[in-house]
Amino acid sequence: MPIYGQELMADTRRLCKMNLAVHGLEGDLGKTYGSTFTNDQHHTLRADYILANPPFNISDWGADKLQEDPRWKYGIPPARNANYAWLQHMLARLSKAGRAGIVLANGSMTTQQSGEGDIRKAMIKDDVVECMVALPGQLFSNTQIPACLWFMSKDKKAGKNGSRDRGGEILFIDCRKMGSEQLSRTQIAFTEEEIHTIAKTYHRWRETEFS
Repeated sequence: MPIYGQELMADTRRLCKMNLAVHGLEGDLGKTYGSTFTNDQHHTLRADYILANPPFNISDWGADKLQEDPRWKYGIPPARNANYAWLQHMLARLSKAGRAGIVLANGSMTTQQSGEGDIRKAMIKDDVVECMVALPGQLFSNTQIPACLWFMSKDKKAGKNGSRDRGGEILFIDCRKMGSEQLSRTQIAFTEEEIHTIAKTYHRWRETEFS
């Protein structure tokens, strides 16, 4: 199964290509580096699975050039924050049965600014949000703010892997008091037991096997 991706910075893109080669993975990072929003290298891609950790709350993302972009199915993202542009971009790149997991700032779950609440409401109404996980702060070395995980699905019906029909449902997992491993004075991490507990909670809800 090929891995597709894109990177804004040339140096980081080279590191990614090297990492793929070291692990013997087939990867397509597009023809060049560039913005996912204004220079999308995979505009025809419809992926079965997407994992993304985009930069939080960025304001300079080219919104003025993309007001009529077809990716904004649920509403035009605000120019001062790209969080809902990321979410809608990932949804637009999923296959009909595709699923996505995205890390964003915790505020993306509750913000009402600049129409973000309306976009979120439209996504929920269209039943593409599957699970939300609230995370504690200090998980990342470059920011102290708390983050969250968005799990989105284009098809929540019962699946071949045994998952039950989750139509009309969203699972909320509160992990804000987890993160027991202290890596440094300013950074924490989940223990293996905590990660197992979170994953087990999610799979029990989906009724899929997990050990």
